[in-house]
Amino acid sequence: MPSFDIVSKVDMQEVDNVINNTRKEILTRYDLRQGTSEVDLDRGDGTIKMVAEDRMKMKAIQDIIVSNLVRRKIDPKCLDVGEPEGTSGGHLKCEAKIRQGIDRDLARKIVKLIKDRKLKVQAAIQDDQVRVTGKKIDDLQDVIGMLKDKELEIPLQFVNMKS
Repeated sequence: MPSFDIVSKVDMQEVDNVINNTRKEILTRYDLRQGTSEVDLDRGDGTIKMVAEDRMKMKAIQDIIVSNLVRRKIDPKCLDVGEPEGTSGGHLKCEAKIRQGIDRDLARKIVKLIKDRKLKVQAAIQDDQVRVTGKKIDDLQDVIGMLKDKELEIPLQFVNMKS
């Protein structure tokens, strides 16, 4: 029986490349190089830590990260950026969490969207992914097309297609 998996994964090596490119760009940009702007990636937690002198520079760093993500073909929706907080040195710090996997609520929403389509497919939640099975590959492709058109809060990938 044909099936595929709906997942949400981010290649951490590409994110590491994005952070390295962001650091280089911070060193070369006139408005950022004179200050103490920092960007670090914690691969274990999947977080990006940013430090800047003020809100304008923090926004500029976030924009650089987003533009580098797009260049590396990573959807910026995978970032969950927190609010900037003050530090003891008078700077601002901010954390951006890299979302991996599909949480239960979103998985239920995806299954509901698939069932509302009234195709002859079954969707099952498996840990942090959703498996869709059906008799016809055309029905599975309809599900993929429908989910690509929907604006969901995380980027989705469709992997493991078996016929």
